[in-house]
Amino acid sequence: MMKFEAKHGLLKEDLHAYQTKVSELHKAIRNQTGAGNDYMGWVEWPVNYDKEEFKRILEVAEKVKDKAEVLIVCGIGGSYLGARAAVEMIQGLYANNKTEVIFAGNTFSSTYMAQVMDYIQDKSVVLNVISKSGTTTETALAFRLLKNFMEEKYGKEEAKNRIIATTDKARGTLKALADEEGYETFVIPDDIGGRYSVLTPVGLVPLAIMGIDIQKIMDGFLDAYNELQSESIDENPAYAYAVARRILQNQGYNVEMFVTYEPQLQMLAEWFKQLMGESEGKEGKGILPDSACFSTDLHSLGQFVQEGNKVLFETVLKVEEPSLDLAVPNDPENKDNMNYLTGKSLDWVNKMAFEGTLAAHEEVGNVPNLIISIPDMKEHSFGYLCYYFFIATAMTCYMLDINPFNQPGVEVYKKNMFKLLGKPE
Repeated sequence: MMKFEAKHGLLKEDLHAYQTKVSELHKAIRNQTGAGNDYMGWVEWPVNYDKEEFKRILEVAEKVKDKAEVLIVCGIGGSYLGARAAVEMIQGLYANNKTEVIFAGNTFSSTYMAQVMDYIQDKSVVLNVISKSGTTTETALAFRLLKNFMEEKYGKEEAKNRIIATTDKARGTLKALADEEGYETFVIPDDIGGRYSVLTPVGLVPLAIMGIDIQKIMDGFLDAYNELQSESIDENPAYAYAVARRILQNQGYNVEMFVTYEPQLQMLAEWFKQLMGESEGKEGKGILPDSACFSTDLHSLGQFVQEGNKVLFETVLKVEEPSLDLAVPNDPENKDNMNYLTGKSLDWVNKMAFEGTLAAHEEVGNVPNLIISIPDMKEHSFGYLCYYFFIATAMTCYMLDINPFNQPGVEVYKKNMFKLLGKPE
């Protein structure tokens, strides 16, 4: 079970003062009547997801696993961040996995793409291209290069057995191409936006190919759906977190630093940043999402957090049980003076670093800390986290009276770029 603590948050208002507002907004979320409600399919997705398509994902994953020495996931934003967050959280950064995953279509960097193409030259490759329209420039450009590579390497007939398209169910450039070429296709639901889509085929297809138990993820997703039904701030930790964020912004904290103590959670932090940044950052409103991995970043950002300008609060994701652990060995010579830790668990040391940092930042640095605790970094916890953050984001954005499900500002750079590229009107 996930837990939320605000007792270290230095809140100057009582969470319960917002209960009436939360109860009102809870109805807008559950009944899907709030702003942007045409993109609220995620609310009931833990119950309503397409079970037949889910079964087909498992079948296709089983079929292509043997072909996939390397799985290339070609997508940007919500079409890759969630899957990458899940792979790294669940399998770790150096997993003993027969399939390696590489992410493409998320940058225009020529060096990156050239190195990817060179690296996969002699590897057995499966490609999952993910795009609702098929015209997202970063993804479409990378897919053109990769499709050409696959067809030259395998021939068109075998290439089509190694390319999987996750796209719109009926329209768009990628859907038309997939039908023409005969690619296996999976559907991005019309009523779920990219940053809320990780537990649709957008994320589930690559996760299944990577050998992750996606049923356990969906079980966690469903448990969160069931356990986070209450409108009560006392009973719903996602709403308590949403309210705490608003109180802290009212107190002048306009930056939220999402802190982890596990390197394998750094991409989860990137996913969180997109979820909050795109949902909340509009109309001159919102909190800037930032991230750090401690204790590593205590040696770079720690000084600022401790004694710098008081613009930020920390939201710490605390993991109760590590995926793996080590004991500190004894050294008879003890030249490093570390024998006082002999026999101690490395995870215990990590947790003491958390406790010490919390006290330093809160009590001496006067930096508010919100704490979210999860039992482990397994599939169930990832699924649970997704729903937790989805409803927390919806609530915290509705409290600002903004639409959490659009991103009009993202289009501005695209228009400028297309003009400079000479794209036909």
